Amino acid sequence: MASPVPLPILDTRLERATTTVTAPSPQSSSFIIDSKNKTYKFQYSNIYFLRLSALRDLVQETAVKRWTGLPGKPSFVSRVLEVEPSKLCYIIGTVYMDMPLKPNVMEDIARDHSIPAPPPPPYYYSTEDEVMMEDESGRIQLVGERLKSERLVTGLIIGALGMETPDGKFEVADICYAGLAPQPSTTIKEESEDRMEIDNSSSEDLPTDEWIGVVSGLNIGAPSPTDGQIQLLVEYLAGEEGGTDDQLSASRISRLIIAGNSMAPMLVAGKGDEDAEGDKKSRKFGYDGTTFSSHPVVTLSAHLLDVGRVMPIHILPGETDPSGTILPQQPFPRAMFGPVSSFSSFSCETNPTYLNLSSDSSSYTRTLLVHSGQSVNDMFKYLPSPPHTRLSIAESTLKWRHIAPTAPDTLWCHPYFTADPFILKETPDIYIVGGQKRFMTKLVEDDGKDDGLRKRCRLVLVPEFSETGILALVNLRSLRVKTVRFRGENMTGSLADGNHVDESSSSEPIPLVEPESSMPQSSNSFKL
Repeated sequence: MASPVPLPILDTRLERATTTVTAPSPQSSSFIIDSKNKTYKFQYSNIYFLRLSALRDLVQETAVKRWTGLPGKPSFVSRVLEVEPSKLCYIIGTVYMDMPLKPNVMEDIARDHSIPAPPPPPYYYSTEDEVMMEDESGRIQLVGERLKSERLVTGLIIGALGMETPDGKFEVADICYAGLAPQPSTTIKEESEDRMEIDNSSSEDLPTDEWIGVVSGLNIGAPSPTDGQIQLLVEYLAGEEGGTDDQLSASRISRLIIAGNSMAPMLVAGKGDEDAEGDKKSRKFGYDGTTFSSHPVVTLSAHLLDVGRVMPIHILPGETDPSGTILPQQPFPRAMFGPVSSFSSFSCETNPTYLNLSSDSSSYTRTLLVHSGQSVNDMFKYLPSPPHTRLSIAESTLKWRHIAPTAPDTLWCHPYFTADPFILKETPDIYIVGGQKRFMTKLVEDDGKDDGLRKRCRLVLVPEFSETGILALVNLRSLRVKTVRFRGENMTGSLADGNHVDESSSSEPIPLVEPESSMPQSSNSFKL
């Protein structure tokens, strides 16, 4: 492949920061669906059995540490149907949320198809929801006030402490999860002088620090185009925007990650739904020329070429992109992006994906987990907001050790038979979630009190660029976060005190603001 021809930054004294992609950790799951596992003949129930088998011992280990020594001496019951009435014990199994508002495929098959289906509800939760726990033996209903304060969604593997009630239900007194997975990058260097300086007021960004840029939701081809803001973004990344300080900041961005939703849905980008539903029309090359437009792909390819000349790019498919719907979404075909596909520094990734980045100026390596946000958006429908937020849900996935527990119940995924790739075998240093309503960030920490291994993960929720104009920047050394915003007349978001909130009309209530850790540590803004 050809190497990109770098465009000079206006200040010739500045040099572009560089990082290197290293071999993935053996613990990092591969999301590539190859010929060996590309089959749809297996039942989806296999995924739940695989998940329970992989996480049961980890949850039990946490339960023993948490509940050993409690009054009543709770015992472990290996099967949920073997609990004894009025005897304190704890059980481990898979959560199933019985929710009347949740989509039901059997009801969809049985309904009268001569009548249009009602629109899907924006949320699944209601006062009639019931929580179940199941394993190989069967299912038991969980009850109790303790459940109201927990974030429970279908597919979680949990441990529940309590006792069976006379009516055959299990009243829960406490709940535990697997907890954060090991993190070699922090445990190995725990005693070294190279420890990360994270969120320390005395810690400042160094001139030699490498940053990564993350953007999501360009939505090229949408009815309300943001071409001007995207052009500002491209010029900023190329070092052609702003003054010397802005060019210096841009020069420290070593690579760009595009976390999904780069293109608007094709029917929106074309000439309208009414034409798409037209009568039998002549089709050339497999598509209807009256409803298909190549504009989004051509425009995106041109922008990628401009950015690809100055830095490496990693692009993930998203919910609105022309890609497969089921998770994990497979990489875009490189050829669809034209000249930039010949650059060795241009990478089409799966969604989700792991990236291992090594600093070229220092001796540290960071593991990144990136996805386009479908799983967090789906889990958000299970929970009332407030008090639950997308940031709190994303944080919980680390403690659950699973990034997409609602797959395959309400989130389409591949019917895996041998392993569940969405299980977290190690905690990433940086966890990026695209396709969100607002920018939020938090440092998730575990002091290692239980296992003696300290763990830290920078969680970053990246909003739709077409709505907010936000580019998120993450310092690979310190894990500090800052944002750059590109404003336009059609931007619906607002900028206030470093907190970016989407104020567009939506049925979704704006979630409560998280503690100060959710705010970016610094921000900048450009306006047309």
